[in-house]
Amino acid sequence: MEHIHRLPTPSPTGPIEPERPSLWRRIGTAALAIGALVAKFAAKLKLLLIALPKLKLLTTSGSMLVSIAAYSLFFGWTFAVGFVLLLLVHEMGHVIQLRREGIRASAPMFIPFLGAVVAAKSLGENATAEARVGLAGPVLGSLGAAALIPVYLLTGDELWRALAFTGFFLNLFNLLPVVPLDGGRAMAAMAPWMWFVGFAALVGVTIAFPNPILLIILLFGGMETWRRWRQRRAGGEAQEAYYRVTPRARAAVAAVYVGLIVALAVGMDVSHLPRTLG
Repeated sequence: MEHIHRLPTPSPTGPIEPERPSLWRRIGTAALAIGALVAKFAAKLKLLLIALPKLKLLTTSGSMLVSIAAYSLFFGWTFAVGFVLLLLVHEMGHVIQLRREGIRASAPMFIPFLGAVVAAKSLGENATAEARVGLAGPVLGSLGAAALIPVYLLTGDELWRALAFTGFFLNLFNLLPVVPLDGGRAMAAMAPWMWFVGFAALVGVTIAFPNPILLIILLFGGMETWRRWRQRRAGGEAQEAYYRVTPRARAAVAAVYVGLIVALAVGMDVSHLPRTLG
């Protein structure tokens, strides 16, 4: 029996092409692909952020080097090194006192043009401890700046005198009675209502000498002052216990606070470098 194989009849319109997806389907496919890439990148970014604190760039020494490099662009590397070391001495005052209060504190982390910060879970169990932690920075920082005066007298190099003046000024500025500055910490034990006086003074300084750093401090100071005041006004046993300060402790904090202001003002006067224009 003969088998007949029939060849397929060609389509009159030519070969059949596969159906092309619609425009919206193509857009959706592209969006899914982009979304997958973003998700993959975000996952890697999350891992990077978790690892950042362990990177050498963000350790105390690494952040110090970054700050020195930033300040040296404006003031020269010798002044930048001295300035960052003065910041380190100030911050170590906070670290030492925090650890004396039994609170675990991180090593200082330096932020160019914003100083340095120390991370801790709290500033103490009450306002008196908070004041001690706050004032410890200016106390040690003032001693560090004062130690440069004999160096200047022995060497005659006015770099040391300029560094001393800068150290005195920065520690005095930190005593403005507004949180989160050190003076605001002292006011927690002395007179919390002074936070608003300090904030008004900071507003005046910012208007007189406008710059981004003061604006940032003003912003955070305003938010922190309002938060602390509302928290205190809300009352409660915990709040009352926190701000319960004995007259003796209040007098001691006031003595250190006022004494620091006087000493730093004298230090600035002694180390001031007169400048002549021309």
